[in-house]
Amino acid sequence: MFGTETAADLFARLRPRVEAIELPDGYFLEWGGEYESSQDAQAALFASLPLGFLLMFLITVVLFNAVRAPLVIWACVPLAIIGVTVGLLVMNKPFGFMALLGLLSLSGMLLKNGIVLLDQINSELAAGKEPYQAVFDSGVSRVRPVSMAAITTILGMIPLLADAFFESMAATIMFGLGFATVLTLIVVPMFYAMFHGYRYRPLSELQG
Repeated sequence: MFGTETAADLFARLRPRVEAIELPDGYFLEWGGEYESSQDAQAALFASLPLGFLLMFLITVVLFNAVRAPLVIWACVPLAIIGVTVGLLVMNKPFGFMALLGLLSLSGMLLKNGIVLLDQINSELAAGKEPYQAVFDSGVSRVRPVSMAAITTILGMIPLLADAFFESMAATIMFGLGFATVLTLIVVPMFYAMFHGYRYRPLSELQG
């Protein structure tokens, strides 16, 4: 059992037993070591996290000079949680501080994918294409570059799976990016069409 058990697993198993010990009056119990360091690091991280995400959102607003486009991009960021959950369960890795860092880094990768897709859509629209067709063609044309970028990142994470310190972060990025990339290629064009009210028009109607 101890061969596959992590420090986080052991702590979660022993913590209720230790905290159930009745202490004399005037005594109290505090957890130190890895748990204390992890809690302090997470508190410092979450204190600055809202400002960081706000700045990232404002940058995307300035980039597209609109609000709906950034909303489309940011609506796809939570899709990474699906892949992260599956990856950590399959690889039997804990969601610790390093996994949290991996999850946060995924948001930047997914924003990049969304920006690439929306930039292509704007280029297609500027070329005079019918809106719905422009959205569809942009999604198809960006499949290869977006997928190749995700695949190279995932392959680069494989060696870190053998590292006890980085294994949870590697699993988070690999599975989160893999799932989210596939979903982003579908969801971003779909959300863009919904937010802008673009509807499918038959080819015969466009030619008429």
